[in-house]
Amino acid sequence: MEEKPCWYILHTYSGYEMMVKDSLLRLIENNNLKDQIFDVKIPMEQTIEEKNGKRKVVERKLLPSYVFIKMIYSNQLWYWITNTRGVTGFVGPQGRPIPMKENEIRKMRLEEVVTDADFKVGDKVKIDAGPLENFDGVITEINDLAQKAKVNVQMFGRSTDVEVGYIQIKKIEA
Repeated sequence: MEEKPCWYILHTYSGYEMMVKDSLLRLIENNNLKDQIFDVKIPMEQTIEEKNGKRKVVERKLLPSYVFIKMIYSNQLWYWITNTRGVTGFVGPQGRPIPMKENEIRKMRLEEVVTDADFKVGDKVKIDAGPLENFDGVITEINDLAQKAKVNVQMFGRSTDVEVGYIQIKKIEA
């Protein structure tokens, strides 16, 4: 049995994601499971939709029918969670969950954790997540409070400054 909390993926019926999240949060509250289930997330992205000639920003589910849960796995929790209305099961062989890998957690932006980012202006970095994935650039500005950096990248033959989160960049060792 794992003693370290890990992220797991739950599959739900389409459109039931929010209901499942709310039910899980109630389960945590009612059964005092704060020390076993730490977080429940539905990754969202903001997109611009045009309707009747008007543009508006809407929140969209990054992965419809999936809910992410951070917990210390146990058979009892598996039973409670899989019997939650709207849940079809955990993602894994025979419905048994497999913990997500560190790089998957970063790509899904489930945790915005940066361990002492040792970036400084002038560092060469590679962007490893988001729309500019695989671009190389040089840090021109740093904001430790917001955990973001301005990176100068070559795009369409021009130098362009883009703002990225620390979790999206890796230092390139010279």
